[in-house]
Amino acid sequence: MQIVSQVREPLITGGKTYKDITNDVCRPVEQDPPKSWFAALTVALILLLAGGAFMGDMLWNGIGRWGLNKSVQWAWDITNFVWWVGIGHAGTLISAVLLLFRQKWRSSINRAAEAMTIFAVICAAIWPVVHMGRPWLGAYWALPLPNTFGSLWVNFNSPLLWDVFAISTYFTVSLLFWYIGLVPDFATLRDRAVTKFQRIFYGFLSLGFDGSAKTWMHYESVSLILAGLSTPLVLSVHTIVSFDFATSVIPGWHTTIFPPYFVAGAIFSGFAMVLTLMLITRVLYGLEDYITMEHIEMMNIVILVTGSVVGIAYVTEFFIAWYSGVEYEQYAFANRMGGQYWWAYWSMMTCNVISPQLFYFKAIRTNLITTFFLSIVVNIGMWFERFVIIVTSLHRDYLPSSWVYFTPTAWDIMCYVFTFGLFFTLFFMFAKFFPVINMAEVKAVLKDSDSKVYKGRRTIPNSLVPEADRVKETEIA
Repeated sequence: MQIVSQVREPLITGGKTYKDITNDVCRPVEQDPPKSWFAALTVALILLLAGGAFMGDMLWNGIGRWGLNKSVQWAWDITNFVWWVGIGHAGTLISAVLLLFRQKWRSSINRAAEAMTIFAVICAAIWPVVHMGRPWLGAYWALPLPNTFGSLWVNFNSPLLWDVFAISTYFTVSLLFWYIGLVPDFATLRDRAVTKFQRIFYGFLSLGFDGSAKTWMHYESVSLILAGLSTPLVLSVHTIVSFDFATSVIPGWHTTIFPPYFVAGAIFSGFAMVLTLMLITRVLYGLEDYITMEHIEMMNIVILVTGSVVGIAYVTEFFIAWYSGVEYEQYAFANRMGGQYWWAYWSMMTCNVISPQLFYFKAIRTNLITTFFLSIVVNIGMWFERFVIIVTSLHRDYLPSSWVYFTPTAWDIMCYVFTFGLFFTLFFMFAKFFPVINMAEVKAVLKDSDSKVYKGRRTIPNSLVPEADRVKETEIA
């Protein structure tokens, strides 16, 4: 007699062995990439070069090429900065927080999420540097350099300087976490190398990793230490980014809800981007047995929860504006909803609040097409959120004589396209030369994924079913 236990679907399907995992993960690195990879990289390079031409022209002629004016002095540039920082948020969450909580479903997606974090932070850092105008003359003044240039120190009371410390720390720790996780896989590629260049290249990157028990002990200890260091960064980075707005006196910005609201929004958008990239990678490299519906469904559940938190934050903002009794604050939020930028506000609400609720239905959160579409919709909505917060709060200030409507120029749009081209070019190059899945961690969860499947549910001998997993059992004759 056998018993069917409704436990989670296996994290690895296809009856894989340890050797199969090594071969499947190393194959994209060792062999020529498929034509679909070349097509995707070509599109990314076109975006990079086309946007780079506009970015170069803007750097040469100044940020007057953008649509900024006397009232709206932050617009697409800072919107894109906050958006890219949010995109990079999910990598550290998946890598560090879920590792500390022993969530095994992170094992197949953490590597790509960590890489996405690095590339997204690089794209984010471009915007404040470029916004300074002629960055080669003054970008370094954002650093706390000693007073050797005959000028004053930076203002340590400014949240813009806090951004420098927070994001540079976040980038450094995330880069270390990403690289340390790659070391065992580099050692595997070194041992499988067929050319001298590959042996030297991956041998240098593997740092002498020999696979001994002592080496693994040190590796796991360093991973846990970095996870512990990274976990506070998940909360601190976007909290400090929110201080750029929350510490000001501008109506619509001066609110204490921004730190948790920004953190939830960052996780929301970051998970959506991870989902978009993993669905593309899943198809390009045939990794359906490793990036399974269990991974996709769990990520959709996180998007559903964080999207609901963001929706509550939107409602709370309106309540606080009404409860405060401050007419300027009330007008700022009324203007967002019914003013000249009403289209941006309602696009934000539709994408961020309404669309994630569709994931309540299992048929939708386990459908690849709708999941891919909704992951893109979420990131569109999160871009509109940052745009609404920044532009609608600035274009109507205390002086009606300075009220103005912001309209982006071709340079606003194409500089944004440049960062997209940079991000996807870096990601596709990473997917070619580095293992996109963490072999070591996937092998560690293989023993939990080796059961048979009966009508979509795992079939396990009665003696092997843990008591805690017997949620609902049906005897099979």
